[in-house]
Amino acid sequence: MTIRKSLCTGGLALLSVQVFFAQEESNSFNPGTISGNIQTVAQLYNEDSLINAINPDHRMGMNSFVNLNYSKGNFNAGIRYESYLNPLEGYPVTFQGTGLGYRYANWHNDGLEVTVGHFYEQFGSGMLLRVFEERQLGIDNALDGIKLKYTPYKGIYLKGLIGKQRHYFQDGFVNGNGIVRGVDGEINLNELLDSLLGDSKLKVSLGGSFVSKFNTDNRTQDYILPKNVAAYGGRIAMRYQKVRFSGEVMIKENDPYPNLNFPEFNYIYNKGKGVLLNVGYSTKGFSIDLTAKHNDNILWRSTNVAVGPTDLMIGFLPALSEQHTYALAGTLYPYATNQFGEIAYQAMVLYKFPKDMAVLGGKYPANLSVNFSTAYTPKRHFLGDDTTRRLGYEAKLFQASDSILFSDFNVGIEKKLSKSFKTKFRYFNFVFNDAAVQVASKDMIYADIFVLDLTYNLTKKHALKMEGQFLRTNQHQGNWLYGMLEYTYSPHWFVAVLDQWNVGNPIEGQRTHYLLGTAGYIKGSTRFSLQYGRQRAGVFCVGGVCRMVPASNGLTLMITSSF
Repeated sequence: MTIRKSLCTGGLALLSVQVFFAQEESNSFNPGTISGNIQTVAQLYNEDSLINAINPDHRMGMNSFVNLNYSKGNFNAGIRYESYLNPLEGYPVTFQGTGLGYRYANWHNDGLEVTVGHFYEQFGSGMLLRVFEERQLGIDNALDGIKLKYTPYKGIYLKGLIGKQRHYFQDGFVNGNGIVRGVDGEINLNELLDSLLGDSKLKVSLGGSFVSKFNTDNRTQDYILPKNVAAYGGRIAMRYQKVRFSGEVMIKENDPYPNLNFPEFNYIYNKGKGVLLNVGYSTKGFSIDLTAKHNDNILWRSTNVAVGPTDLMIGFLPALSEQHTYALAGTLYPYATNQFGEIAYQAMVLYKFPKDMAVLGGKYPANLSVNFSTAYTPKRHFLGDDTTRRLGYEAKLFQASDSILFSDFNVGIEKKLSKSFKTKFRYFNFVFNDAAVQVASKDMIYADIFVLDLTYNLTKKHALKMEGQFLRTNQHQGNWLYGMLEYTYSPHWFVAVLDQWNVGNPIEGQRTHYLLGTAGYIKGSTRFSLQYGRQRAGVFCVGGVCRMVPASNGLTLMITSSF
């Protein structure tokens, strides 16, 4: 112990001398830079029995955070201070109190980068490993440990990491028990073999990853659960002029996980498989993108005890569906990736009409977008081996059953009619298997949505935006109407009023208006917004990950700023 302390003390002394002389040799002292950002969202709740609005005893919720980052030369460090007093309704209840939620230090030099403390990272598409933050969903599965990045030679990129995941927040971050370990390597052949391929029109990169977890959260006497579980895979990305292709394959070793709601998936020892393929073509005025995905039993956490839906996730299951920004399309029936497995396809086409074409051409040619995505459950042969191997079932790659999870076909046309007037029209057709997704307590839902979006610039500073939407369905809550009017006085002010009306609800007394008004002020990097009114209960999604949001009536204040 004495020798170790002496070595540490000597090393610190040597580092101090080096820093001192480096500063003396410099013409001017550089204290470094501080940057950061702030966000506060506070909501005051009112009672509203007509929409069953949430009305907690504390009457007010607040989510707030401050990021502070320091940078000098090759060194960076930072902290994030968070406060949930109390958390906003619909936010995970595992976020409580106020304290330190994130801290890190980073140093890089000569191709080596070292991070200690908290960090985010992604290997490939994220199926094997994606630790990230999505504040609006209450997701933060940052790793707390050490991460190394190294570029030993041009075109070769290496990563290695180990740490525990942030699990919840209780007056500060609390890590889960599991340890995540991973390595990733990528080779850019054009950079590596610059003398041979530097001018080649064919661009190629190859990558591979290995991730494992160690945890002892084995709280069952019925089964022998592995303490170490590995997952591994490889990927390729290619581009030749206007054509591009990428593919990734992963395997997860047996990782039994409890699921009492679906006994056929409860503590099964089947391996997980994931495949993601993409091919695209783009040229001036036209592009097409085709994607196929098969994931089966690759739910991947750093624990194997039951936790919240988004807790302690190591891998990320991207949804092959467009992330819609229009209210009725984006919030009533959004799709989240099926955690047990799915076979999904997506096709996207973008086209710009030529100027010499009548009606859709002219001085301001129209833009056309077409998207189709769908997902099915894999075709499974259940083995009935509950008392022996417990593999559960067999399934072949890209062999789908006839059980549809969802489909989304949408087409949009956007065209400027003049320098000041822009129009958008969108049509959506949804097929939604709620028995799998469970947001509406129904079976199959079929819906059509029509959107008209108009923007008129009155002057250089004054703009008026009008938006109308109509959703038609014979299931769930019936038809909806949505209207929005927004006025912007650039660059500082905006005000808007919107209404969602459940005009077709089968229960006449529930044909409710959800009227909401909002106003805001922007100055530099600071934004203030205030809104008052009703918010409909529903599902809020980002990137195929969703959370339920309860109905509410009240006043919401949001402040964001960066420096």
